Amino acid sequence: MSSIFRKTVKIVLPFILGCGILYWMYRGFDFRSMIYFMSEEMDWTWMWLSMPFGILAQMFRAWRWQQTLHPLGEEPRTSTSVYSIFLSYALSLAIPRVGEFARCGVLSRCDGVAFPKALGTVVTERAVDALCIMLLTALTLLSQMGVFAQFFSKTGVSVDDFLSRFTTTGYLVTVVCGVAAVVSLYFVRKKLAIYNKVKTTARGIVDGMLSLRNVGNKPLYVFYSLAIWASYFLHYYLTFFCFGFTSSLTLLCAMVTFIVGSIAVIVPTPNGAGPWHFAVKTMLILYGVAETDALYFVLIVHTLQTLLVAFLGIFAATALAMRKGKAS
Repeated sequence: MSSIFRKTVKIVLPFILGCGILYWMYRGFDFRSMIYFMSEEMDWTWMWLSMPFGILAQMFRAWRWQQTLHPLGEEPRTSTSVYSIFLSYALSLAIPRVGEFARCGVLSRCDGVAFPKALGTVVTERAVDALCIMLLTALTLLSQMGVFAQFFSKTGVSVDDFLSRFTTTGYLVTVVCGVAAVVSLYFVRKKLAIYNKVKTTARGIVDGMLSLRNVGNKPLYVFYSLAIWASYFLHYYLTFFCFGFTSSLTLLCAMVTFIVGSIAVIVPTPNGAGPWHFAVKTMLILYGVAETDALYFVLIVHTLQTLLVAFLGIFAATALAMRKGKAS
């Protein structure tokens, strides 16, 4: 019973957290006006142009994953690797972080890839992604120092004034998100520790983590790593041109909000729902976007991008099921 309770809590709490933040942000919001805005004022051309980059980001991730598996003697099919990534992101919409284990399971069942080795490469992959986002964060902050100073001097806005825009609830949401992120990291570490209790499994994980040393084409690996984040950014940035109030914002402004949003999704909610909205909306307001417009932006963009993730997951599940049916 305690095991079932723990699993239920890990599934339900992220939903409660995400829904709670969204409710707080959109309480009293006129959703009918948003429907009118989407049909009459939004430029859908740019939204459609952004979608292929969301697909490419996941495909680049699958191709990079294959590179780290090759030195371990594992040769999953390209299609299986891509489908497993599509499916993992979709499953994480329901249960945050479960996709990391699910995609290893797909490769194990469909192409016989050793689960511990696959899991080890995922750990390595996340370390590389963390390094990429830290470098992007450092470079963006350094390049935006002057912009922030100019913005504050021209508008007369001080840091104290900006912080004063936070209500008590706003501070509470920030604290809750931080605590949730720490708890999420604890559970991931604990789950990995369970695998480490088995010697052969631990060895497989270690081999997977060290696989980066033996990647055959390191320049290609670097290219894939950069392409993943470039695709994510373009998937996000092109949506700026859908709205009149963001189309004039600079590329660096988009990069700042993108990075803040990427850090916010560490909080374990489905696809970052809630924390992502809160973080990006806050930064857009800092750049002079009206609060209502910022609410339009984060809700529309996140919803449509989440629908894309769900669609790709359904497509992958269907493709894998059809493959299994033909094999039998």
